[in-house]
Amino acid sequence: QVQLVESGGGLVQAGGSLKLSCAASGRTFSGYAISWFRQAPGKEREFVAGISCSGGSTHYAESVKGRFTISRDNAKNTAYLQMNGLKPEDTAVYYCAARSECSIYIYINTAAYAYWGQGTQVTVSS
Repeated sequence: QVQLVESGGGLVQAGGSLKLSCAASGRTFSGYAISWFRQAPGKEREFVAGISCSGGSTHYAESVKGRFTISRDNAKNTAYLQMNGLKPEDTAVYYCAARSECSIYIYINTAAYAYWGQGTQVTVSS
């Protein structure tokens, strides 16, 4: 089992940047695929970006492609989400999630992930 803790959220103006971190503890971090999801008030949780166990495969939602970058450092047991060019519609609680299966395929549905962090709030002002 792995425990996840997100950090790095905050308030930023439109066009600004934030870098979220997802720190993992417990079992071997490199044995988990990691994805970021977000949930805005009144909306369903949606996939943002995912990365394979080794970091060799990534996938992004169309809405963030070209603006967000997911990465991981298995030596530090941490995954990251670099967010540039933020827009007000990016405002949400951001969650990292882990799946204990390694493949090149990145799952985008919440049901595929058994482990979740508590979330970090990102607010983008216009």
